[in-house]
Amino acid sequence: KPLVVVYEELIRQAAQGEVLYNDDTAVRILALQRETAADRTGVFTTGIVAVAAGHRMALFFSGDKHAGENLADVLKRRADGLPPPIQMCDALSRNGPKLAPEREPLMGNCLAHLRRNFVEVANNFAPECRYVLETLGEVYGNDETARDQAMTADQRLAYHQARSGPLMEQLHQWGQRQLDEHIVEPNSGLGKAIRYLLNHWPKLTLFLRQPGAPLDYNIVERALKKAILNRKNGLFYKTRNGARVGDLYMSRIHTCEWCGGNPFDYLTELQKHVEEISRNPAAWMPWNYRAALEEAELAKAA
Repeated sequence: KPLVVVYEELIRQAAQGEVLYNDDTAVRILALQRETAADRTGVFTTGIVAVAAGHRMALFFSGDKHAGENLADVLKRRADGLPPPIQMCDALSRNGPKLAPEREPLMGNCLAHLRRNFVEVANNFAPECRYVLETLGEVYGNDETARDQAMTADQRLAYHQARSGPLMEQLHQWGQRQLDEHIVEPNSGLGKAIRYLLNHWPKLTLFLRQPGAPLDYNIVERALKKAILNRKNGLFYKTRNGARVGDLYMSRIHTCEWCGGNPFDYLTELQKHVEEISRNPAAWMPWNYRAALEEAELAKAA
């Protein structure tokens, strides 16, 4: 029970986040595979990483829902009056949440995913791909400079607009010219990569308009390695409830690791302080449970 209470509180706090990343990976749930409707044949583990109040939180949800549907369930818990969060994902339609217009996030698409499209065809189109990759490399260099100098979100935005904006505009013009002047065959590997660049341009360049918008969603891809490792070790879940328990533990463990804590110690303390957690679950997050633990010990000693 204490793990469930804290997990629900983690979801609530993640829903208030400034930036949310989402993606999914395949998983096997035996009972669910027998129940799944004909129009929903896939079973997934969705990873959602939320950045809220300076903390990173990992959430995992396994079942027949796509990443966008699970993100929509999380964002329904977002407090009224908050500005829309930034969402970072790849361009798959299933990653977008279907919400009321006032609750829709500001969606950005991943530059690393774009870069990967050109890396895959670089052997056949070396000069063209080199230009794209070097341009994106400069953009990432600018982002690293902003991070090293500890710029605020507004300072980082202004820096990118000044340094990365012209680079990205030149890249856009180059891609448009390749297709408009029939320099590149549209259905070739390079043509498809360029069409991806042009078709998703506004979302790929959200970082040039919105303070705090990230360049990519690599953080959630790394988080999903937890689910992939669990899949390799356990092979499958038998029931929905078994998958939920796995999600609960993965979420707690990965979030605790991000906070620099010891997951075993954290989970042990949660089991020891059921009453305190039920009264105030927000005090038992991985980044603040030590303070709550000290208060609980002082209360017992008094």
